[in-house]
Amino acid sequence: MKFPPTATMIRVFRVLAIAEAFSWAALLLGMVLKWVTRTTELGVEIAGPIHGAFFIGYAIAALSLWAMLRWPFPVALLSGLSAVFPFATVWFERWAGRGGHLNAPGATAGEPASARAGNHAGEHAAVPDSDDDEISARV
Repeated sequence: MKFPPTATMIRVFRVLAIAEAFSWAALLLGMVLKWVTRTTELGVEIAGPIHGAFFIGYAIAALSLWAMLRWPFPVALLSGLSAVFPFATVWFERWAGRGGHLNAPGATAGEPASARAGNHAGEHAAVPDSDDDEISARV
């Protein structure tokens, strides 16, 4: 199976981590409206499937990054557990980013991509793509 480029998967993972947290908030609000105020079930009916889709997308992205970035098992386990608790995916995404677990191969924690490529902001450089032997233009 061929994965998308590592940088793309990292971006997708980060977006899904935030989207999953927002969908948690919407689902929690829907549950309050349904069970506490007993006014409507519409919030759960709408937010439930949306949250489910983001949850599954986050899980697939986390499993993909586990394989692509060769995360240690405890990091992969923590990424999965973070999806179970409300808003923990944002915490995990921040923690993993600071710890260097969301860096493409050859990068160091906190180092911007432009510094790795040795170029200045806005310049393009030809760098090898980590997923194949082709050269691609990166910003």
